[in-house]
Amino acid sequence: MSTLAADTQTETKPKAPRARSGSLTHRPRTGLLLVSPAVVLVAVFALAPLGVAAWISLTDFPLIGPHRFVGLKNYELLWSDPAFGRSIGFTLLYTVIVTPLILGLGYGLAVLVRSNRRGATVLRTIFFLPFIIGLSTISFVTLLEAQPSSGMLNTALEALGLTDGTTAWLVDGPLATGLIIAMVVWGTSGLTMVLLMSAMQGIPREVYESAELDGAGWWRTERHITLPMLRRAITLSTVLSVVGSLLAFPQFYILTQGGPGSDTTTAVMALWRRAFVDLQLGASAAMSLVLVLIVAAVVGLQFWLLREKD
Repeated sequence: MSTLAADTQTETKPKAPRARSGSLTHRPRTGLLLVSPAVVLVAVFALAPLGVAAWISLTDFPLIGPHRFVGLKNYELLWSDPAFGRSIGFTLLYTVIVTPLILGLGYGLAVLVRSNRRGATVLRTIFFLPFIIGLSTISFVTLLEAQPSSGMLNTALEALGLTDGTTAWLVDGPLATGLIIAMVVWGTSGLTMVLLMSAMQGIPREVYESAELDGAGWWRTERHITLPMLRRAITLSTVLSVVGSLLAFPQFYILTQGGPGSDTTTAVMALWRRAFVDLQLGASAAMSLVLVLIVAAVVGLQFWLLREKD
């Protein structure tokens, strides 16, 4: 009798379905299929050009005409090139100045428009509009408005009694740099505002209500609740700002073309000149790879400093 019951249990016990090795539901294969388009895009548009640039940097490629292999000569010449060193120093200084200004203004705007009170949507649109217009367009407008005799900038400052209305903003290194920094902060802080505002709206309202019951004021709430919960958004905003600043080119090319002299020459403008003015594509490729390493090192340092601690 017990044997018959055991046989019956054995027969009625459902069998586990066997996964077919060729099925698309197989997790490793499905994962590979899903990431393959991204892998192809990265390989074609990032790794392959980087490999070509590395090969060109080992030649004396003149852009037009024959070339020959020179090994590490282009990299050795960079150490004795004061112009490239100055451009790197200016780019780093520009990045150090403009990044906290963008982050600070973006955070202030996000605090202003994060609620859904009346008029907040209009303010968000106004603050984000300069980023939609783009730095190139804003740079052309600034170029017109910064003219000594006809620009609106001098006219407004003269009306306020701050200048005599003839300031040549774009032919003086410090003045041109300050004007570009102000323009970039105004034109790009809208993106930081949107990123931080979205993260702020994701913080549960109950957290703020608990802080209010404990008697916490606005500053303590921002410092101990909002800022810690915005760590990822702040990291993303800072990385985007730093990378954009290290690779700055259009605003300086349109407004100053690196002048006066080389006072406002960024690293990207220096390698652009080497490639398309001096027609030394091999040396320019070497400069670009050095710049890539600098950007990677700075971004890696940012991720390490802004990492979430256990």
